[in-house]
Amino acid sequence: MGLTGAAAVPAVGFATGARAATGSVRKAATDSALVFDPSAYTEQTIAITDTTGTVHSVTYRFHKVASYVADPVDAAYQSLNVSVPVAIDGAAVDASDAPVLLANAVGGYMPSSVANATGISASGMGGGTSRQALALAAGYVVVEPGARGRTLVDANGTYYGTAPAAIVDLKAAVRYLKANKGRVPGNVDRIVSSGVSAGGALSALLGASGDSPLYHPYLEEIGAADASDAVFASGDWCPITDLEHADAAYEWNWGTNPLASGASVDPAISADLKAQYTEYLAALKLRARGHGTLTARNLDTYILETFLQPSATRYLAALPDAARAAYLAAHPFITWSAGKATFTWADFLTHVGARKKNAPSFDAFDLSTPECNLFGTGTTRARHFTLYGLRHGAGDSARLDADIPARLHLMNPMHHLVDKVNPHRARHWWIRVGTKDSDTSLSVVANLATRLTELGDDVDTSYYWDAGHGADQDPGAFITWIGKVTGHRAGRG
Repeated sequence: MGLTGAAAVPAVGFATGARAATGSVRKAATDSALVFDPSAYTEQTIAITDTTGTVHSVTYRFHKVASYVADPVDAAYQSLNVSVPVAIDGAAVDASDAPVLLANAVGGYMPSSVANATGISASGMGGGTSRQALALAAGYVVVEPGARGRTLVDANGTYYGTAPAAIVDLKAAVRYLKANKGRVPGNVDRIVSSGVSAGGALSALLGASGDSPLYHPYLEEIGAADASDAVFASGDWCPITDLEHADAAYEWNWGTNPLASGASVDPAISADLKAQYTEYLAALKLRARGHGTLTARNLDTYILETFLQPSATRYLAALPDAARAAYLAAHPFITWSAGKATFTWADFLTHVGARKKNAPSFDAFDLSTPECNLFGTGTTRARHFTLYGLRHGAGDSARLDADIPARLHLMNPMHHLVDKVNPHRARHWWIRVGTKDSDTSLSVVANLATRLTELGDDVDTSYYWDAGHGADQDPGAFITWIGKVTGHRAGRG
């Protein structure tokens, strides 16, 4: 998509490099460093194609914020951009009370920077129109924050983007927006976060952990604004989360599936981890209407009947008759009767085929997985974060580093929804995952959605039939949903 810029104010420059990540609290800069300047922007016009194929001409103001904290560790990552529509298809737009989409671009818990961006990120995964662009075309304010990530290392060899840096940064970005209420365009009391994969996990965590005191020391250290970090709603696509239980969940779900090579994973390891998941589910004490308490014995039936069969039904019902007949002929495990698809859990697993990850999938014995790096510290690149992963090589008496349990709580939305229910959490949730997404267990989304529903929150959950990791098959519906839950006019998309 082409951009046409009409400069109003020169773009803000950014410092590069990181200050030493010693862990000591430094004196924060004055509050004036955290004041948003509404007059600092470039005005640009962009062509945005909505989900119906209609092209809209959108003129917007693009604001660059050098850093959303007063004492950044690395401003190249701790910065954000604000895009505000002023005209759509030639008609003036007043976005002063519009909802704010806070769209993070984190993947793999890697660092994410918007410092060099010259306009809104208009292209999404697969080359389609991004959610940010669709939101802008609907008249919403769009904020794109950067965040530190697990691979960042300073000149002293110290890792400064490992847990909980990314979530702390996103919270600081929310605080910056709320501290600038009345200066930042849009309704900062109606912030809707979004993210995919690790970004989806962070979006879910942002929604679950609003204003939790657990993060205060980290936020103070970087000079975050003295404001709320709670968001109004959370959009989460295929969240890679609940990491301390992810290995066990993976074997419960995909344990019988072969690797892409055709080989099976170590059956003893898979069985050990699957047994752990039985204990975890019992401790969660999740309850679902029509299924009672969810356990390792009935979770598959619950996911099948609540999410998977309805997903297949929607997919097949949308096909022309001939295409539906062809699909059913090619997939005889599905029974199609009275406009409804049914099948067994075992047949579904066979349909999915190869699993993406070995066992353990997240806390690898050799510390090679991204998640082990996520829990690195100081000059140590990677650490075990489960006893099972640690004791495989270090023996049954080995103990996790003392800080690991607290860091796990900081990174897991379930801690804020189950262990100690957070009254300041978001109350509106949009959760999506593909049925062929074996980047993590399909139960991760099911457990998250079920617990939120149990708490009485507004939860819109859907599994995309035959879709893989990162799929987004109804972006226009998400934009409309934002308008609905925030009370704003129906979004365009």
